[in-house]
Amino acid sequence: MTKHMPDIACQPHQTPQGTLNWVGMSGIELPVLVQQGTNAADSVRMSSLAQAYVNLEDPLSKGIHMSRLYLILDQMSTEKPLSPNQVKAILEKFITSHTGLSSNAFVEFKFDYYERRSSLKSDNSGWKHYPCTVRGEMRSGQFDCEISIEIPYSSTCPCSAALSRQLIQEAFERDFDGKAVNYNDVMAWLGTPEGICATPHSQRSYAQVKVKVTQNDSLVISNLINDIEAALQTPVQAAVKREDEQEFARLNAANLMFCEDASRRLQAALSAQDAHYLDFWVRVNHLESLHPHDAVAIVTKGINGGYSDEPNLMDPMK
Repeated sequence: MTKHMPDIACQPHQTPQGTLNWVGMSGIELPVLVQQGTNAADSVRMSSLAQAYVNLEDPLSKGIHMSRLYLILDQMSTEKPLSPNQVKAILEKFITSHTGLSSNAFVEFKFDYYERRSSLKSDNSGWKHYPCTVRGEMRSGQFDCEISIEIPYSSTCPCSAALSRQLIQEAFERDFDGKAVNYNDVMAWLGTPEGICATPHSQRSYAQVKVKVTQNDSLVISNLINDIEAALQTPVQAAVKREDEQEFARLNAANLMFCEDASRRLQAALSAQDAHYLDFWVRVNHLESLHPHDAVAIVTKGINGGYSDEPNLMDPMK
């Protein structure tokens, strides 16, 4: 016989009474399928931490059915790769499992996305790590899906580069002033420590990007990474031989940028993909080697964009 067990949640709710914006769970350990490449069959299983919530709009109800949210996630997280349509299906199931209690739903998957990236010149490749978050929200029938990602890159200061060039010019003038200069002498001098008596400062930098994607798009995170790295031109490298390091130095010299320059590059690149990125928020962080503080620039899709353009004193991606 089935044992009868008390269900406190179904008992009448006493005062105080009120509706609640969100009720649910965080820190849910969950494997998810993430698509790599253009074919959904090329999906890999990744470990994620998930959050799941619904609103509570019945003030007389004690609470929601949290186990239903968990079981839906457990069932659907590895049925299909994460995509806007799959995220929407999860949210719709959250709501239908709470008929009469909830009309809004939210889900988030946070995971470390790993991908092999080719070296700049050599035939090598290596793994790179990109912290990634996929969020979905259904509010009053309106669905939104968002990808957040963090991309490391290198930034070389244009001001420091100009000051370094001036010192190199002064060194050249000091060493060759009044002398007959020929091509071979200059070539030899450029290969000595005196020929590069100053170097511009550069630093590891991070682009933190949030994009709202269309419902019909597949969730190919590689495409977003490619768009960001192609705009910045100086992504950090995994497997590096001498030819790769030399090319990295060339790219840094060819792409001198303040944080303002980097944010404008990303603004232009993401705006050009408005068929896929309905809205975006970008924060670039240059972890200064000259200063103990960081240089930061924040940009959204436009003045009337959905994302707030207010500075956040704490890292909003964490």
